[in-house]
Amino acid sequence: MQKFFSNRKLVIAIVVFIISFGLMSVSVAIRDKKSTPPLIQQFGNDVAGAVDRVIAWPVNGLQSATNSVSDLLNTYQENQKLKKQVDQLAQAKVSAQTTRAENKQLRKQLKLDNSLSDYTTVTANVLTRTPSSWQNQVVINKGASAGVQKNMPVMSGSGLIGRVAEVNKTNSKVELITDNNDSANRFAVSITTKSGKTVNGVLSGYKAATGQITMNNITTKAKISKGDKVVTSGLGGLTPKGLYVGKVAKTTGDDYGLSTKLYITPATDLSDLNIVTVAVTKS
Repeated sequence: MQKFFSNRKLVIAIVVFIISFGLMSVSVAIRDKKSTPPLIQQFGNDVAGAVDRVIAWPVNGLQSATNSVSDLLNTYQENQKLKKQVDQLAQAKVSAQTTRAENKQLRKQLKLDNSLSDYTTVTANVLTRTPSSWQNQVVINKGASAGVQKNMPVMSGSGLIGRVAEVNKTNSKVELITDNNDSANRFAVSITTKSGKTVNGVLSGYKAATGQITMNNITTKAKISKGDKVVTSGLGGLTPKGLYVGKVAKTTGDDYGLSTKLYITPATDLSDLNIVTVAVTKS
């Protein structure tokens, strides 16, 4: 039944079109004959105009719909093109920022290398730094083939960040000064106070919240002040003497005012290590 009504609608539409076309043809023929009375010519003109409007309405509607679809497609294509351009600009901006950051680190590293006149330097990139051992160690892309040996000091930015703990042919594992493991070899450091006295101790821990390293096992009763410089002492024989570590940020003491634990701000941002320098002692 539904198919019948559908076909019936189609037949009616065709018949209406044929009748309209016929009326338009007849009206045009009547209108063009000079012998046709004016009243009939007027009627023919009215019929032709009405038929024109009937036919023009769906044609104009179809043309308008086609133009709308075309405009929509053009808008979509333009939108996609603009999105692509925005993505490209964002990528270029990120790339430029990364390049500037790398250049800044390289300039710092070059300045550091020039200050290590007593050493032959090996510049390396950080390969891996896993979240589980983030504050304990990093792996660099230079090893025995580049002259790297175990226990050599590793520098970055403005100061010491660790020492080589394990060496392979093409890469090495670096133990950081922020290593909190009980089995870690502690870094022996010293402070020269404003009064000229030397205070020795060891780096004993790391406070992630403040980014500060703790120092204890202090061997003297000398007064230590905020801003005093901390360097490696050379005691223990693992790390050479005189390598810059950082500055005293805070002191804590006992009831007698003697310092028992110090908090040191490292010379280098240890949360962002990309380029490092291995200090090889000149033979």
